[in-house]
Amino acid sequence: MKKKYNSPYSAAVSGGGFLYEETNILLPLLMSGNRQEFLQQEASENRLLHINAETSRKRIMAEVERRYDAMPVSFWQDYVQMPEEDRKAALFFVLLKTYRILFDFHVNVAMKKWNSISKSVTLDDIYMELNELSAKDDFVDSWTEATKKKLASTYLTLLRKVGMLDEDNGLHPLLCGNQAYYLLHGEAWFLEACLLQPYQIEKLKTSLA
Repeated sequence: MKKKYNSPYSAAVSGGGFLYEETNILLPLLMSGNRQEFLQQEASENRLLHINAETSRKRIMAEVERRYDAMPVSFWQDYVQMPEEDRKAALFFVLLKTYRILFDFHVNVAMKKWNSISKSVTLDDIYMELNELSAKDDFVDSWTEATKKKLASTYLTLLRKVGMLDEDNGLHPLLCGNQAYYLLHGEAWFLEACLLQPYQIEKLKTSLA
Protein backbone atom coordinates (compact mmCIF):
# COMPACT_ATOMS: atom_id res chain seq x y z
CA MET A 1 0.00 0.00 0.00
CA LYS A 2 1.35 3.40 -1.02
CA LYS A 3 2.19 5.60 1.95
CA LYS A 4 0.21 8.84 2.23
CA TYR A 5 1.97 12.04 3.23
CA ASN A 6 0.53 15.23 4.66
CA SER A 7 2.90 17.69 3.03
CA PRO A 8 2.59 21.15 1.44
CA TYR A 9 5.29 20.23 -1.07
CA SER A 10 5.16 18.86 -4.60
CA ALA A 11 7.87 18.01 -7.12
CA ALA A 12 5.45 18.47 -10.04
CA VAL A 13 7.09 21.67 -11.29
CA SER A 14 10.16 19.68 -12.35
CA GLY A 15 8.03 17.99 -15.00
CA GLY A 16 7.06 21.25 -16.63
CA GLY A 17 9.32 24.19 -16.00
CA PHE A 18 8.46 27.80 -16.86
CA LEU A 19 5.87 26.95 -19.57
CA TYR A 20 5.48 30.58 -20.65
CA GLU A 21 4.42 29.92 -24.25
CA GLU A 22 2.25 26.98 -23.21
CA THR A 23 0.47 29.11 -20.61
CA ASN A 24 -0.28 31.83 -23.14
CA ILE A 25 -1.57 29.26 -25.64
CA LEU A 26 -3.87 27.54 -23.14
CA LEU A 27 -5.21 30.64 -21.39
CA PRO A 28 -8.10 31.24 -23.82
CA LEU A 29 -9.24 27.64 -23.27
CA LEU A 30 -8.90 27.91 -19.49
CA MET A 31 -10.81 31.19 -19.38
CA SER A 32 -13.63 29.98 -21.60
CA GLY A 33 -17.02 28.73 -20.48
CA ASN A 34 -16.34 25.34 -22.05
CA ARG A 35 -13.00 24.82 -20.35
CA GLN A 36 -13.06 21.06 -19.89
CA GLU A 37 -14.43 20.36 -23.35
CA PHE A 38 -11.76 22.51 -25.02
CA LEU A 39 -8.94 21.08 -22.90
CA GLN A 40 -9.99 17.52 -23.63
CA GLN A 41 -10.12 18.36 -27.32
CA GLU A 42 -6.60 19.82 -27.20
CA ALA A 43 -5.31 16.82 -25.23
CA SER A 44 -6.47 14.46 -27.96
CA GLU A 45 -6.04 16.59 -31.11
CA ASN A 46 -2.87 18.62 -30.30
CA ARG A 47 -3.93 21.54 -32.52
CA LEU A 48 -2.33 24.31 -30.43
CA LEU A 49 0.54 22.97 -28.35
CA HIS A 50 2.21 20.82 -31.02
CA ILE A 51 3.72 18.47 -28.42
CA ASN A 52 3.91 15.10 -30.13
CA ALA A 53 3.91 12.75 -27.11
CA GLU A 54 0.40 12.64 -25.63
CA THR A 55 1.70 11.83 -22.14
CA SER A 56 3.99 14.89 -22.21
CA ARG A 57 1.18 17.04 -23.58
CA LYS A 58 -1.24 15.99 -20.84
CA ARG A 59 1.39 16.48 -18.11
CA ILE A 60 2.15 20.00 -19.28
CA MET A 61 -1.54 20.83 -19.58
CA ALA A 62 -2.10 19.58 -16.02
CA GLU A 63 0.65 21.86 -14.70
CA VAL A 64 -0.71 24.90 -16.54
CA GLU A 65 -4.16 24.09 -15.12
CA ARG A 66 -2.70 23.79 -11.63
CA ARG A 67 -1.15 27.26 -11.95
CA TYR A 68 -4.30 28.74 -13.43
CA ASP A 69 -6.40 27.44 -10.55
CA ALA A 70 -3.94 28.79 -7.97
CA MET A 71 -4.88 32.35 -8.94
CA PRO A 72 -8.19 34.25 -9.11
CA VAL A 73 -9.72 34.71 -12.56
CA SER A 74 -9.23 38.49 -12.18
CA PHE A 75 -5.46 37.96 -12.13
CA TRP A 76 -5.52 36.19 -15.48
CA GLN A 77 -7.76 38.90 -16.92
CA ASP A 78 -5.05 41.38 -15.94
CA TYR A 79 -2.29 39.06 -17.16
CA VAL A 80 -3.55 38.93 -20.75
CA GLN A 81 -3.35 42.75 -20.92
CA MET A 82 0.30 42.86 -19.81
CA PRO A 83 3.30 43.28 -22.15
CA GLU A 84 5.62 40.29 -22.49
CA GLU A 85 8.23 41.24 -19.86
CA ASP A 86 5.55 41.95 -17.28
CA ARG A 87 3.86 38.65 -18.16
CA LYS A 88 7.09 36.76 -17.51
CA ALA A 89 7.44 38.40 -14.09
CA ALA A 90 3.76 37.67 -13.41
CA LEU A 91 4.22 34.01 -14.31
CA PHE A 92 7.16 33.80 -11.91
CA PHE A 93 4.82 35.25 -9.27
CA VAL A 94 2.31 32.51 -10.12
CA LEU A 95 4.99 29.83 -9.77
CA LEU A 96 5.95 31.04 -6.29
CA LYS A 97 2.25 31.06 -5.31
CA THR A 98 1.55 27.61 -6.79
CA TYR A 99 4.55 25.56 -5.66
CA ARG A 100 5.56 25.81 -2.00
CA ILE A 101 8.92 24.20 -2.79
CA LEU A 102 9.83 27.06 -5.16
CA PHE A 103 8.69 29.65 -2.61
CA ASP A 104 10.93 28.10 0.04
CA PHE A 105 13.89 27.89 -2.34
CA HIS A 106 13.43 31.53 -3.21
CA VAL A 107 12.88 32.91 0.29
CA ASN A 108 15.29 30.67 2.17
CA VAL A 109 18.07 30.58 -0.41
CA ALA A 110 17.97 33.22 -3.16
CA MET A 111 16.74 36.13 -1.04
CA LYS A 112 19.16 35.30 1.77
CA LYS A 113 22.05 34.97 -0.67
CA TRP A 114 21.09 38.29 -2.28
CA ASN A 115 21.39 39.96 1.12
CA SER A 116 24.77 38.31 1.76
CA ILE A 117 28.22 39.09 0.39
CA SER A 118 28.14 36.45 -2.36
CA LYS A 119 24.90 37.43 -4.15
CA SER A 120 24.95 34.13 -6.04
CA VAL A 121 23.07 30.83 -5.96
CA THR A 122 24.37 27.39 -6.93
CA LEU A 123 22.98 23.87 -7.08
CA ASP A 124 24.77 23.10 -3.82
CA ASP A 125 22.87 25.93 -2.11
CA ILE A 126 19.56 24.43 -3.24
CA TYR A 127 20.65 20.92 -2.17
CA MET A 128 21.38 22.26 1.31
CA GLU A 129 17.85 23.67 1.50
CA LEU A 130 16.43 20.36 0.27
CA ASN A 131 18.35 18.54 3.01
CA GLU A 132 16.86 20.85 5.61
CA LEU A 133 13.38 20.30 4.22
CA SER A 134 13.97 16.54 4.15
CA ALA A 135 14.77 16.59 7.84
CA LYS A 136 11.39 18.23 8.57
CA ASP A 137 9.14 16.69 5.91
CA ASP A 138 8.81 12.94 5.30
CA PHE A 139 7.44 13.44 1.80
CA VAL A 140 10.44 15.52 0.69
CA ASP A 141 12.67 12.95 2.38
CA SER A 142 11.05 10.22 0.26
CA TRP A 143 12.09 11.85 -3.01
CA THR A 144 14.88 10.19 -4.97
CA GLU A 145 18.17 11.96 -5.55
CA ALA A 146 17.23 12.24 -9.21
CA THR A 147 14.01 14.07 -8.28
CA LYS A 148 15.86 16.43 -5.96
CA LYS A 149 18.49 17.12 -8.60
CA LYS A 150 15.81 17.85 -11.23
CA LEU A 151 13.99 20.18 -8.83
CA ALA A 152 17.12 22.14 -7.96
CA SER A 153 18.06 22.43 -11.62
CA THR A 154 14.52 23.48 -12.57
CA TYR A 155 14.52 26.28 -10.00
CA LEU A 156 17.83 27.70 -11.26
CA THR A 157 16.53 27.47 -14.83
CA LEU A 158 13.43 29.44 -13.83
CA LEU A 159 15.62 32.18 -12.35
CA ARG A 160 17.55 32.34 -15.61
CA LYS A 161 14.34 32.48 -17.68
CA VAL A 162 13.25 35.66 -15.89
CA GLY A 163 16.71 37.22 -15.87
CA MET A 164 17.42 36.81 -12.16
CA LEU A 165 20.44 34.53 -12.56
CA ASP A 166 23.34 34.91 -14.99
CA GLU A 167 25.69 32.28 -16.43
CA ASP A 168 28.04 32.70 -13.46
CA ASN A 169 25.17 32.07 -11.00
CA GLY A 170 25.09 35.73 -10.01
CA LEU A 171 21.73 37.08 -8.82
CA HIS A 172 20.00 40.12 -10.32
CA PRO A 173 16.76 41.96 -9.50
CA LEU A 174 13.71 41.00 -11.54
CA LEU A 175 12.69 44.13 -13.40
CA CYS A 176 9.10 44.61 -14.50
CA GLY A 177 7.20 47.71 -15.49
CA ASN A 178 4.13 47.07 -13.34
CA GLN A 179 5.67 46.77 -9.86
CA ALA A 180 2.83 48.88 -8.47
CA TYR A 181 0.38 46.12 -9.49
CA TYR A 182 1.63 43.84 -6.71
CA LEU A 183 1.43 46.58 -4.08
CA LEU A 184 -2.10 47.50 -5.12
CA HIS A 185 -3.16 43.85 -4.86
CA GLY A 186 -1.70 43.24 -1.40
CA GLU A 187 1.30 41.25 -2.68
CA ALA A 188 4.14 43.52 -1.54
CA TRP A 189 6.19 40.43 -0.62
CA PHE A 190 6.71 39.79 -4.33
CA LEU A 191 8.69 43.02 -4.70
CA GLU A 192 11.07 41.69 -2.06
CA ALA A 193 11.12 38.41 -3.97
CA CYS A 194 12.11 40.42 -7.07
CA LEU A 195 15.19 41.46 -5.01
CA LEU A 196 14.25 45.13 -4.92
CA GLN A 197 15.93 47.17 -2.20
CA PRO A 198 13.77 48.31 0.74
CA TYR A 199 14.20 51.97 -0.25
CA GLN A 200 12.91 51.17 -3.76
CA ILE A 201 9.79 49.54 -2.33
CA GLU A 202 9.23 52.44 0.06
CA LYS A 203 9.63 54.92 -2.78
CA LEU A 204 7.01 53.01 -4.78
CA LYS A 205 4.64 52.93 -1.80
CA THR A 206 5.07 56.69 -1.35
CA SER A 207 4.31 57.33 -5.01
CA LEU A 208 1.04 55.43 -4.65
CA ALA A 209 -0.05 57.11 -1.40
